[in-house]
Amino acid sequence: MKKSSTILFFILAFFFSLNVEAQCAMCRAVLGGEGNAEQAQAVNDGIVYLMAIPYLLVVVIGYGVYRIRKNKKTE
Repeated sequence: MKKSSTILFFILAFFFSLNVEAQCAMCRAVLGGEGNAEQAQAVNDGIVYLMAIPYLLVVVIGYGVYRIRKNKKTE
């Protein structure tokens, strides 16, 4: 039961994430202005996507290590 609730939590967290604003100071200075709202949103989205990849890699590697350790315990 605990495993299924954990999986459900991660699925819900993935699909119902919060809208985040992630700009460095330099990007904010260049794109800061009323006329660049669409470009600023595109830069924000790109930064968030680039930030998500390392976290996904850590999760995948962690799950692989977990499976290997679990299989060694059962043998």
